[in-house]
Amino acid sequence: MPEPLRQTAPLADDPPSLDPLVIERNYRRERARRRARHERRSAARRSGVRFYVVLLALGFVTAFLMVAAWSEVQTLFGI
Repeated sequence: MPEPLRQTAPLADDPPSLDPLVIERNYRRERARRRARHERRSAARRSGVRFYVVLLALGFVTAFLMVAAWSEVQTLFGI
C-alpha cells in the first residue's frame, strides 16, 4: 500500500522574503483578518442585543394580549 505524501513545513531557518509586494500583501491579509475578527465580535454583540430587544417586545405584546383578553372575558361573563 503506498504511503501518503508528506507535507513539509516551512523551515524556521529560511529568511523572510524581502520582496516589497510580498510584504504589502501580508500586511493587507493581516489587516483583513483583524477587520474580519472585529466584525465577527461586533456582529455577535449586536445579535445579543437584538435578541433581548425582541424578547422584551414579545413580552409586552403578550402582556397586552393577556390584558385585552381578560377585559373581554370580564365583559362577556359580567365578572
